[in-house]
Amino acid sequence: MGLRAERPAAPSRGVLQLLRLPLLLLLPLSSGARGAAAQGDAAEVPTLYVWKTGPWGRCMGDDCGPGGIQTRAVWCAHVEGWTTLHTNCKQAARPSNQQNCFKVCDWHKELYDWRLGPWNQCQPVISKSLEKARECVKGDEGIQVREITCIQKDKDVPAEDIICEYFEPKPLLEQACLIPCQQDCIVSEFSPWSECSRTCGSGLQHRTRHVVAPPQFGGSGCPNLTEFQVCQSNPCEAEESLYSLQVGPWSACSVPHSRQARQARRRGKNKERVKDRGKAVKDPEARELIKKKRNRNRQNRQENRYWDIQIGYQTRDVMCMNKTGKAADLSFCQQEKLPLTFQSCVITKECQVSEWLEWSPCSKTCHDVMSPTGTRVRTRTIRQFPIGSEEECPELEEKEACLPQEDGAVLCATYGWRTTEWTECHVDPLLSQQDKRRANQTALCGGGVQTREVYCIQTNDNLLSHLNTQKDREASKPVDSKLCTGPVPNTTQLCHIPCPVECEVSPWSAWGPCTFENCNDQQGKKGFKLRKRRIINDPTGGSGATGNCPHLLEAIPCEEPSCYDWKAVRLGDCEPDNGKACGPGTQVQEVVCINSDGEEVDRQLCRDAIFPIPVACDAPCPKDCVLSPWSTWSSCSHTCSGKTTEGKQIRARSILAYAGEEGGIRCPNSSALQEVRSCNEHPCTVYHWQTGPWGQCIEDTSVSSFNTTTTWNGEASCSVGMQTRKVICVRVNVGQVGPKKCPENLRPETVRPCLLPCRKDCIVTPFSDWTPCPSSCREGVSGARKQTRHRFIIQLPANGGRECSEPLYEEKACEAPPPCHSYRWKTHKWRRCQLVPWSIQQDVPGAQEGCGPGRQARAITCRKQDGGQASVQECLQYAGPVPALTQACQIPCQDDCQFTSWSKFSSCNGDCGAVRTRKRAIVGKSKKKEKCKNSHLYPLIETQYCPCDKYNAQPVGNWSDCILPEGKAEVLLGMKVQGDSKECGQGYRYQAMACYDQNGRLVETSRCNSHGYIEEACIIPCPSDCKLSEWSNWSRCSKSCGSGVKVRSKWLREKPYNGGRPCPKLDHVNQAQVYEVVPCHSDCKQYIWVTEPWSVCKVTFVDMRDNCGEGVQTRKVRCMQNTADGPLEHVEDYLCDPEDMPLGSRECKLPCPEDCVISEWGPWTQCALPCNPSGSRQRSADPIRQPADEGRACPNAVEKEPCNLNRNCYHYDYNVTDWSTCQLSEKAVCGNGIKTRMLDCVRSDGKSVDLKYCEELGLEKNWQMNTSCTVECPLNCQLSDWSPWSECSQTCGLTGKMIRRRRVTQPFQGDGRPCPSLMEQSKPCPVKPCYHWQYGQWSPCQVQEAQCGEGTRTRNISCVVSDGSADDFSKVVDEEFCADVELIIDGNKHIVLEEACTQPCPGDCYLNDWTSWSLCQLTCVNGEDLGFGGIQVRSRAVIIQELENQHLCPEQMLETKSCDDGQCYEYKWMASAWKGSSRTVWCQRSDGVNVTGGCLVASQPDADRSCNPPCSQPHSYCSEMKACRCEEGYTEVMSSNSTLEQCTLIPVVVVPTVEDKRGDVKTSRAVHPTQPSRNPAGRGRTWFLQPFGPDGKLKTWVYGVAAGAFVLLVFIVSMIYLACKKPKKPQRRQNNRLKPLTLAYDGDADM
Repeated sequence: MGLRAERPAAPSRGVLQLLRLPLLLLLPLSSGARGAAAQGDAAEVPTLYVWKTGPWGRCMGDDCGPGGIQTRAVWCAHVEGWTTLHTNCKQAARPSNQQNCFKVCDWHKELYDWRLGPWNQCQPVISKSLEKARECVKGDEGIQVREITCIQKDKDVPAEDIICEYFEPKPLLEQACLIPCQQDCIVSEFSPWSECSRTCGSGLQHRTRHVVAPPQFGGSGCPNLTEFQVCQSNPCEAEESLYSLQVGPWSACSVPHSRQARQARRRGKNKERVKDRGKAVKDPEARELIKKKRNRNRQNRQENRYWDIQIGYQTRDVMCMNKTGKAADLSFCQQEKLPLTFQSCVITKECQVSEWLEWSPCSKTCHDVMSPTGTRVRTRTIRQFPIGSEEECPELEEKEACLPQEDGAVLCATYGWRTTEWTECHVDPLLSQQDKRRANQTALCGGGVQTREVYCIQTNDNLLSHLNTQKDREASKPVDSKLCTGPVPNTTQLCHIPCPVECEVSPWSAWGPCTFENCNDQQGKKGFKLRKRRIINDPTGGSGATGNCPHLLEAIPCEEPSCYDWKAVRLGDCEPDNGKACGPGTQVQEVVCINSDGEEVDRQLCRDAIFPIPVACDAPCPKDCVLSPWSTWSSCSHTCSGKTTEGKQIRARSILAYAGEEGGIRCPNSSALQEVRSCNEHPCTVYHWQTGPWGQCIEDTSVSSFNTTTTWNGEASCSVGMQTRKVICVRVNVGQVGPKKCPENLRPETVRPCLLPCRKDCIVTPFSDWTPCPSSCREGVSGARKQTRHRFIIQLPANGGRECSEPLYEEKACEAPPPCHSYRWKTHKWRRCQLVPWSIQQDVPGAQEGCGPGRQARAITCRKQDGGQASVQECLQYAGPVPALTQACQIPCQDDCQFTSWSKFSSCNGDCGAVRTRKRAIVGKSKKKEKCKNSHLYPLIETQYCPCDKYNAQPVGNWSDCILPEGKAEVLLGMKVQGDSKECGQGYRYQAMACYDQNGRLVETSRCNSHGYIEEACIIPCPSDCKLSEWSNWSRCSKSCGSGVKVRSKWLREKPYNGGRPCPKLDHVNQAQVYEVVPCHSDCKQYIWVTEPWSVCKVTFVDMRDNCGEGVQTRKVRCMQNTADGPLEHVEDYLCDPEDMPLGSRECKLPCPEDCVISEWGPWTQCALPCNPSGSRQRSADPIRQPADEGRACPNAVEKEPCNLNRNCYHYDYNVTDWSTCQLSEKAVCGNGIKTRMLDCVRSDGKSVDLKYCEELGLEKNWQMNTSCTVECPLNCQLSDWSPWSECSQTCGLTGKMIRRRRVTQPFQGDGRPCPSLMEQSKPCPVKPCYHWQYGQWSPCQVQEAQCGEGTRTRNISCVVSDGSADDFSKVVDEEFCADVELIIDGNKHIVLEEACTQPCPGDCYLNDWTSWSLCQLTCVNGEDLGFGGIQVRSRAVIIQELENQHLCPEQMLETKSCDDGQCYEYKWMASAWKGSSRTVWCQRSDGVNVTGGCLVASQPDADRSCNPPCSQPHSYCSEMKACRCEEGYTEVMSSNSTLEQCTLIPVVVVPTVEDKRGDVKTSRAVHPTQPSRNPAGRGRTWFLQPFGPDGKLKTWVYGVAAGAFVLLVFIVSMIYLACKKPKKPQRRQNNRLKPLTLAYDGDADM
């Protein structure tokens, strides 16, 4: 981007236009070329070929600024547009293809900028102005434009727009605007009439009004502000004077002309006197004194060089004026003494200042990208202060922006935030743990908060990152936080403490066989029986990480150990001996070789074990007794054997068939049907190894370190160490025993390697710089000032690292600040009183030379309090207003009275009402003059009332907030938690006290012996958190097989109040219980049905032979808890699956002795999957006893049935439950948890079964059973400390407040304690009286010794006190109270106590004084500001004293000014109530002021409503609609032109009776009296009830009807009451059972 540096030739000016308008850059530019061709030869015929140029390219060059070059394409083209050879165009007219330009660089941004001119006046849009005129509502649309130029800022010269456009688009040149509606002048109501201008005869009286709002936007001007009327007084007794004495204005102050000549003459006369005087003073001491005095006077004159005081004189004219305004001879104005026509004055001098000094160096000495500019200053001094001039001195200091010097300027220091390490994670206690009785709770875990500190350091932009190394971290020195401007890093964050996972172990296995300690080293005959369990869930975190799992192995000493043994798998069939068909035989056991853990091993290992021998058996022959096989051995009754306990196992068998009467083997007796054997014969002395916790990791120097890291100081910090623990042998229920009792080879390890954590030393930042001591002097500050420095810990020590021992904060006393110099003005003696020159006075009659009024001056200098000299500038700044430099003086003439100065007032010793006096005395010749003794004219004594000292105190304002004593931050619930410092308890609230004297004036509160406050104790209620009970125990799993849920609950003990932590979401039913429901899984084999053998079949239907036939057999079925050692304990039946419960009784058939006996049915075979009714399953039974010859043969012992789905054949599939809620550790409040779900094996009929059914089918399991989750942490609201109390909002008065604030450093989250609403506290300030200076009222215009003309008016200033409120009237007090108050009135230091004024002569026509400024009024539409700013107005009205002089009257005046604090006002018509046919209508402003103008004339209400023509008909009146109407009881009869003709009484119709026709009547609707009756003659007309008789009294029947109606009304009301009344309920018997929930919680649903 660039532009030309040189102005182009005229033909190329179009190019510049294109560069200024970027939108047109692509347009072909041929005007320059055409222009060039035209200049070449105007007479030539236009050629067919012209030069074409492309747009200028980017400005290129090595340096920024002028000197760049830009190029463009130039080609020859036919006028129709196609390109041709260059030779076809004239070479002389070829445009240049390159030019110089200004290369813009980024740093030019500081040198160039757009200058925005002011918007010009809003001009109406042309198209709008042509439209038809309409009523103006808001205004007309217009447009306004402004000039915008690009300027070079330092030289303030215009530059090309394209430079500024490089950095910022050109601002808008025009904008829409609004031309508001015309606003006419609005004036107030007239004032009351003035008094008559004359006390006798005929005069004038006037009344005036003022302008409320000026005319704007072309509105009509103001009406006359004055009204006159002639007034008559008593006739004049004496003739009225036609002449009055008028004084003119004083002339400008002049210097006497012949000053030098007079001085020369006086010098000649006095030389001889001086010589004589010099001769007389021979004494050297006297000469020295005179010399010192001269030097001092000379020095005073030098010190007074800032004020060049020159006293001159001024004159005025005195004329005699006629009533008509014409001048007359002075002799017509008869007056003894004429006014003075001369007086002394001070020559006005303007302020004089020196030349500007050189600019100071730029405040910015380095390059800063964020704020590249600095400031530089230049000053000048006052050479001479103004005297008598209204204009203040000009500014003495000037600032401007500047850039740092480029030579050697370095980059500015940048600052950035740094943070310390995060503190340890802190977890808030659970709701139930917030109890002082539980202060010794175990460590919490889960989600918490950690904090860190933030500090500011000087950073280096060249570094890629901070704190790369430890050295970097230490090198960062804290600086003032105000230097860092970026966002502050957060100081709190959420964190997570891992919760300890407790060690979970499986149930114990069954006791194993007696085995050697070490099967590889079989020694001795002593062994151990072992039982084992395994770790299901490894412990992590907390105490669990130290390996505190319970022991996993228990041992019992035993004899005759063996490592391997044979185990019978199944028993073979009974094979009778010698190949017989029945009788005694043997059963061979099928065996496998197993080790001590029950695992099958190679049979060779059991070669030393005793092989099981075949078992003897009986195969029953026909007619023999048949017994069932032995049942399995029951589980052992005891796990071990002792003195009182012995383990037993039982097995039984039953009789299947009885023997025949002849030859068969008989059935044994019942005792032989049961066998008992001993089991678990080992003694109950169980031993196990017990391990202690792992000790601390100690460095092991013998092991070479690995993964070693070093800190910056080179010390090794990471290495391998060793941990040890204690292992002892323990006998269960006894204690420690010798180690030989436990198996040595299974002893746990006592030593293990460990990794020593890296040692972390404490790292602190260097100290910050000392805070600066106060450099300037300080007045009234007691106590030594201190300076401090601090540093931060950026790494806390850990793992034995170096501790933080050095202090983080240091302070030292500052050196004493320099004493404050206070300054004062020193006034020197008044100089000689300077009179008007005698040459001016001598022509005035009665003037005396050398006496009369004059003016005198004095010198003033600046001094320190100790008297040392100081600069005038110091006194101007610190010593208050400059004392008066001149004053009026009087050199008494012979006729004047002379007095001493007034003495001081006498002291006040009396009570209230006492007076004090001051005196003066007549001196000199005045004592002999009678007029000087006139005490009325010249009083010699003055009296003054003494001040009364009676005071009373009274409270003012509201009470403050309840404020806790400073520093009272108690620890909450025994635990110091950041931000949880106690903000409740007993505090105090304050109310300010004001002290008044007996005149109701506010005085210091100390006068009332008050410290300024009433103090009252108050209570800030403490927040109480929701309190819940402990968790109940978990319920049993809802399912005994598969996945279910278990529940626990908490009860509400106490509701939260006063902003305490809310309760978690409660149960919807009773709103008082918190439930936790988690999934659980029950092992389907946990509880099993156990059956005993069937009893002998009890025959109920006897066969022909004995002991056989059909019957019933029974067995015991019990639910038992299954363990590793088998079913042990009988439990309730409901714990086992009722569907799987085996039968307890069944029908049976006892075979006869000769019949075949078969075994029990074997198990069903498995159905082939998938289930299909065409498939089948079967079961079989084996013959046990063959039938005798005549007995029943054996049946076919195979049973088949079809495989029906969900009857005897089932499909199986996995089912995954839904995810549980997020489950945390017991000790966690929030943070990371686990969601779980369960895997069930579900049968096709919907029943959960053991997982083995699905596992056997090999079904896929692709589900994830656990997933991590997060519970939002209930973060309490964290608050900062209270800020210090602010300065008082008012320096004095009753309403001052001090405020302190705090802020939220951490918003609450989840169920955390909410933030309190009170983030700001206020407290009243002590009441201080407001003293200030105030002007008194101006006196009337005083013209000395004349009736009219130029005079003066004066006013006083007085010290007043107020309470600072708007409605308090200031009360005058002694000036000594304002001694410390700067003399400023209404924000102006320039105090005006006297000003010129004009007293009109009788008959003059003049303007009255300016009215006060009106209220600030905005230009608005419908209450909305149009943005034209506010305007105020004041006016002067014309006052006429003589009607003949009206032609001499000036014009009334109007003055406006803009203002800021404007308001919108509306104007609307108001009207009084009608009085007859008229009322008053006026316009009123919205603040209640009555005005003329402002309201729309078109909408003015009527003030007169008289009817035309008037309503003259009887019983008629004029309505609000200005139409004649009839009174009530009369109806209108209207004429054809809708005017009222007459008012007719509404007719009544008589009831047709035999009696008098004046019977009962009733009011009818109006009937036109002129219309004929519709009723036929002789018939009665429609009748109406008439309650009044002819005499105007109520008739008797009216009373009867009224009484009946009243009775009916009472009856109806009674019936309604009885129908609506609720029946009384019988009182319930009080239920006396206490409901703890009701006491603890009232059921509010808002929790």
